[in-house]
Amino acid sequence: MTDIIFDDRACALGEGPLWHPLRKQLFWFDIVNARMLTRTKDGPQSWQFDEEHSAAGWIDADTLLLASASGLWRFSLGDGSRRLLTPLERDNAVTRSNDGRTDPWGGFWIGSMGRNSETGAGSIYRFYQGQLRQLFKGITVSNAICFAPNRQFAYYTDTLTQQVMRVPLDRAGWPGGPSEVLIDSTAERLYPDGAVVDAAGHIWVAQWGASRVAEHDSNGKFLRAIDVPARHSSCPEFGGPELSDLYVTSARMGLAEDVIKAQSTNGMTFCIRDVAKGLPAYQVLL
Repeated sequence: MTDIIFDDRACALGEGPLWHPLRKQLFWFDIVNARMLTRTKDGPQSWQFDEEHSAAGWIDADTLLLASASGLWRFSLGDGSRRLLTPLERDNAVTRSNDGRTDPWGGFWIGSMGRNSETGAGSIYRFYQGQLRQLFKGITVSNAICFAPNRQFAYYTDTLTQQVMRVPLDRAGWPGGPSEVLIDSTAERLYPDGAVVDAAGHIWVAQWGASRVAEHDSNGKFLRAIDVPARHSSCPEFGGPELSDLYVTSARMGLAEDVIKAQSTNGMTFCIRDVAKGLPAYQVLL
């Protein structure tokens, strides 16, 4: 395995990587700078928005679902137009969207948080069959939303708790019981950020401030860590021709200038080859 700088555009807060399985293309966000980025054989590309965007799902080859501070949107990659699907805390000036991911049923889970990490200001929602429903509230920094491949569980975290939670799902993909702690990182003082699940059901968790992504089995047991050349690794995603490459976003936010100067790769997006067998991102069904 070799660390590769996939894209050298430094993000203040790189997040939300999505490998589009039809386009064979990675999309990701620089949340605080309100832009979405991608890279193809023709080079880098980006879209600038008028508010923070943080996560995406794919609807078809040319259309994404985008999560922003005020709503969920249908976005055309062809002409850059977007259409509102549902508001998301539109009247709450304190919060913005954060981590999100499509579930195996075609629903889209999206978390919110305070722009200044206000305590308990955020929630986690599910958008499914045209309706947005709140699942969890009182969350400070919503992250690590991902799903077991057998459809039995969803995972999420409130980063500041240092714990990744597991919640059972019913046959329609809704929480079917209480959440329980799956990964407890309090003793190691590690902060879980974004996460993704591979084909074996293992959970890969970016750890904010730790320069790495940690692999845990489906029971939460730590297996190994993959180092990345950035202090704040923020979210992993499997992609590449065989879905075996691990893409990792990172952030410069909160780092001192001397830290950035000493490690200019902070905020860049990385690709580590042949890490594990991933799963294709699920399609958003509207």
